[in-house]
Amino acid sequence: MNPALFKSRKFLSLRKSGVKNKPIGVFDSGLGGLTVVRQLIKLLPGEDIIYLGDTARVPYGNKSKSTIIKFSVQNALYLLRHKVKLIVIACNTSSSFALSELSKNFKVPLVGVIEPGVKKAQQATIAKRIGIIGTKATIDSRAYQNRIKRQAPLIKVFAQSCPLFVPLIEEGWLNEEVTVDVIKKYLTPLKKNRIDALILGCTHYPLLKPSIKKVMGKNVRLVDSAKEVALSVKYLINDLGIASEKPGNGKVKFFLTDKPYRFKKIGEKFLGRQLKFVYLVKESDYYA
Repeated sequence: MNPALFKSRKFLSLRKSGVKNKPIGVFDSGLGGLTVVRQLIKLLPGEDIIYLGDTARVPYGNKSKSTIIKFSVQNALYLLRHKVKLIVIACNTSSSFALSELSKNFKVPLVGVIEPGVKKAQQATIAKRIGIIGTKATIDSRAYQNRIKRQAPLIKVFAQSCPLFVPLIEEGWLNEEVTVDVIKKYLTPLKKNRIDALILGCTHYPLLKPSIKKVMGKNVRLVDSAKEVALSVKYLINDLGIASEKPGNGKVKFFLTDKPYRFKKIGEKFLGRQLKFVYLVKESDYYA
C-alpha cells in the first residue's frame, strides 16, 4: 500500500468533545449502500449521514485486491474531510479486502458488513447449509466462508459469484426477463445443494429480493445484512458515547463520483423516500 494515500493524517483523529453531532459516513461502490442508509435512518433518526457512492468506478467486484484497497482508502479519506465520527463500509467487496487495512491506518471507528451477515445467517439456518452470493472478488476472498467455518465448523457453506447482478441493478433492470434468467442461472446450483439460508453478500442485491425469493422458494431465508449493520452502528456509537443528542430529522447528504441522474431515480425507489442534497464530487477534492 502506498503510504502517500494516508498522508492526510489530520483527518484520522477522533475526539469525543463535540463529536456527538458529527455525521456518520457510509461508502459503497454505487447505490447498494442505500440499503444500509435506509436502516440507519430507521434506527437512528437523529443522526446526520454522509453517503459516498463511487459511481464512476462501479462495480468493485471485478477489480484486484490492491485496487479495491486504494479505492476504499480514497473513499474513507473523502468522508473524513466531512468530519464524520464513524465510517460504515457498506460494500462487501471493500469489507472483504480493505477493512483490515483501514483499521490499521485510521483511528475513526469502522463497521463492515460481513460479520453482521454471518451472525444472522447462523441464526437463520436450521439445516446447517448456508449459501452465499456476492461479487467475484467477495466470493474469491473467502471472507464469508472462512468466517462461518471458524465460528461454526459444522455448517456447510456453498458460495456463488454473481458478477452480472451489480451492472443490471445499476442499470435499473430489476424485473426484466433477462435479469430473472440471470438469477436462475446463478442460483440453481445453490438450490440443488438444499441450502435453507442465503446471504446476500452485496448491498446491491436486496433490490433483487423478490426475484431471488421466487427462484429459491419460501423455505430459504434471505439474509440481508443491512439491518444488522445498522444495529451494530447503534450499539457502537452508544458504547462510545458519541450518539447524536438530536431527537430526530437527521440530514442525509449524498455524494457521487459520477453524474447522479440514474442514482437518484433508482435510489429513490430503493430508499423509499426522496433523495435530497445529491452532489457530484469534485475530482480535486476526491483525489487530493
